[in-house]
Amino acid sequence: MTTPTPSDSDPDIHITLTEDVLDLTATAALVRSPKAGAIVLFVGTTRDTFDGQPVKTLSYSTYYAKAQRTMALIAHGIKARFGLTGIAITHRLGEVGVGEDSVHIAVASPHRQAAFDAGREALEEIKKKAEIWKLEVFQEGGGVWRSNRDGEKGVRVDDAQVENVIEAERDSNLPVV
Repeated sequence: MTTPTPSDSDPDIHITLTEDVLDLTATAALVRSPKAGAIVLFVGTTRDTFDGQPVKTLSYSTYYAKAQRTMALIAHGIKARFGLTGIAITHRLGEVGVGEDSVHIAVASPHRQAAFDAGREALEEIKKKAEIWKLEVFQEGGGVWRSNRDGEKGVRVDDAQVENVIEAERDSNLPVV
């Protein structure tokens, strides 16, 4: 399903949420430009342990339309603030095994310092704001839901809180998927 996002208005901003294996070369190609003197790439991968527990896999879930919009808004702000020629953010959904890529961020800029700073900020903003959650499944069994923020455990919500979120989403005119 294609959901209109603010990136539809800027051909130099690319936001992708996919269950497919990520392709770093393809992500980098989205931002390549003769105006750019620097392309900085970030690759987030699934590590084999968390808090001393062996990790079997991560499983990413999202509220697709809202996460796509949030990530596009982040990209627009960063592109403008750092004077980027392009930005591409690709996040994998579903099961991601140890050593596999879960997120790619590519930023292109006339100068390297802006590219480095923009890439770092893009990652931190996505982890902080994008509606993406992960289930860490451990080798010994069991797992922990976490927000996309480093190490922050998920918080159980009651039915009233869920209804409030659903109602707020309906009021925002974003499609519920």
